[in-house]
Amino acid sequence: MDLINNENSLYILMISPHGLIRGNNMELGRDADTGGQTTYVVELMRALARHCEVGQVDLLTRLIEDPALSSDYSQPIEEIGNGARILRLPFGPSHYVRKEMLWPHLDQLADRSLHFLRQQGRLPDLIHTHYADAGYVGQQLSQLLGIPQVHTGHSLGRPKQLHLLASGRKKQAIERQFNFERRIMVEEDLLVSAAMVITSTRQEVTEQYGMYHNNESGRFVVIPPGTDIARFSPPGRRKINPHVMHMVDKFFSDPVKPMILAICRPAIHKNLKGLVDAYGGNPELQEKANLVIVAGNRDDIRELDEASQKVLRELLLDIDHYDLWGKVAIPKHHNAEDVPELYRFAARRRGVFVNPALTEPFGLTLIEAAASGLPFVATEDGGPRDIVANCCNGLLVNPLDPVAIADAINNALSDKQQWRLWAKNGVVGVRRHYSWDAHVSKYLREVRKLLRRDRKRMRRQIAFTMQNGKSPMPLARKALISDIDNTLIGNKEGLAQLIAWLKDHAGSIVFGIATGRSLESAVNVLKNARVPIPNVLITSVGSEINYSYRLQPDVGWANRIAYLWRREALEQVLSDIPGLTLQPAVNQRKFKLSYNVASEKMPSLDDLYQLLREHRLHARLIYSHEKFLDVLPVRASKGHAIRYLAYKWGLPLENFLVVGDSGNDTEMLLGDTLGIVVGNHGVELEPLRGMERIYFAHGHQANGILEGLAHYGWRITDN
Repeated sequence: MDLINNENSLYILMISPHGLIRGNNMELGRDADTGGQTTYVVELMRALARHCEVGQVDLLTRLIEDPALSSDYSQPIEEIGNGARILRLPFGPSHYVRKEMLWPHLDQLADRSLHFLRQQGRLPDLIHTHYADAGYVGQQLSQLLGIPQVHTGHSLGRPKQLHLLASGRKKQAIERQFNFERRIMVEEDLLVSAAMVITSTRQEVTEQYGMYHNNESGRFVVIPPGTDIARFSPPGRRKINPHVMHMVDKFFSDPVKPMILAICRPAIHKNLKGLVDAYGGNPELQEKANLVIVAGNRDDIRELDEASQKVLRELLLDIDHYDLWGKVAIPKHHNAEDVPELYRFAARRRGVFVNPALTEPFGLTLIEAAASGLPFVATEDGGPRDIVANCCNGLLVNPLDPVAIADAINNALSDKQQWRLWAKNGVVGVRRHYSWDAHVSKYLREVRKLLRRDRKRMRRQIAFTMQNGKSPMPLARKALISDIDNTLIGNKEGLAQLIAWLKDHAGSIVFGIATGRSLESAVNVLKNARVPIPNVLITSVGSEINYSYRLQPDVGWANRIAYLWRREALEQVLSDIPGLTLQPAVNQRKFKLSYNVASEKMPSLDDLYQLLREHRLHARLIYSHEKFLDVLPVRASKGHAIRYLAYKWGLPLENFLVVGDSGNDTEMLLGDTLGIVVGNHGVELEPLRGMERIYFAHGHQANGILEGLAHYGWRITDN
């Protein structure tokens, strides 16, 4: 852990929340979520950690407590070595679920990530996210913390959706299964917000990301992934593991024939049905070779997730339909150590590897096969094009054409001289183009350029931030939150002294405002008063939270206060109430209805609440200055917003110092916070006088705030 405190070395936080991830003996193929991506992120973590410029690499994933799984996945920290570790945070259900079921719980992961970063005391220099779910979490962390985000998509929603529709699936059915609508929306957002998008191939940029509206961001960098050539190598003279031979040969009536090998997860888009149709529909190919399908691990198909069950049941039905018994092997179990041996076994028998996936952003198995001296036949979609161009070791086919797949396999098996050339080319090509050392060298070169640009941009910003431009929110020890009108502003001399004090304490003190003004109005008032944009802005009477000069909205807060909020229905019910007139549109917000009030005509608040209950509506009514009524979600208020910030950022509520001058500040002044009431306060705050944790200042506006800081000792202890 010493390396993480070396500020001169890079600290990279990678996020990959789904699948089963551990440092050793990964359960590849156990389900549709544990495959190439899990291999990629663990091997990338190891390779980065070996580099002299990297001090720490953390891979953040989900902590899972499930009696059906190894206890490895319930360990909060797994040390990998060389400054690398796997971090597991609990979020969502405690048991294991497929990735599509995690979307409702990703905000919780973002919050718990912030808590973790506060506890360890150093922020990452870079956040690298994998797949859309991690991208969503990383986007929040990046924008909240001021840390650049690098994103790797692995597979993309739009092309996968298109291929599934082309294969005959119904749009409503695949939407229920895969949540494409939300996934694609997140992927579109990432193309705008991420500082860099890493792809494996140029084709991924032009054709797959080319399907997205925001594809012209210019943030793409092509870096082919690496493979561990120490694990994947040609068979040579070594003997094949007898366990692996038995695992395959026990299925065959004639085991000496060449092997057609496929290794993938039991997922629909992997198109195993297309492979079986190709083999089953070609008697010549059946006579020439055996088919080996390694599609994950299972004890009982009926115990797998629904999607995997469907794929494997259809696979077995198709094998029976074509009467392929004795010609097809479909082992129930394998481990990570068996995979290199399977490639070598197929190469020893002069076989061929087949990847018939409908869509393949890269194709890590193709690199592994090539490194093992095993030629391949692969889908013409995506990454395989670049691999064939670099390695010259196989053929590409249309994955929707079983006849073409069968013909390509036949060709690969029939020409022995071509087979030997492809086998040799693959081994040489992988060493030249796809080593992890080459990947990391280019990765860090691009990251260095990115961080230099980011630091220059930060130096141009004027804000209450740490010197390195990162947000102080996760590491600060205390927070000062003030109302604006007649509290923060109104006394130029006192305000200048307060701003100077805040700049002196940037990094250790969070500065925020809490106001009834809209965000736009608050920003304009602060600029006119020459107040730098605060670290956090609570606006529209607590219905909105935004951060720093980017005015980044807090998505978690918006999701939280949306509970029971029915804006249109509330507006309809209140439209005929005497004494209430809607304010101009500029004062209305998604989570706020604002009215001007004729106090002598308006019913009492109790009567208004009763009216809402009769219509089964829920809202918080804020009546101020006998002139204004704000209607908010029941969970929204300045006080609730401050308590939410305390939870979200792991900062104790008693370390918040809040400042107000009027009755609508009452809620945030009460409770465990420390409070300052400025000398020019309204009479409605007088009932708070004498409370232990609320100080009534004599000074007005900012002078009163400075007086309160001295009263609580903040001016002395936080230098």
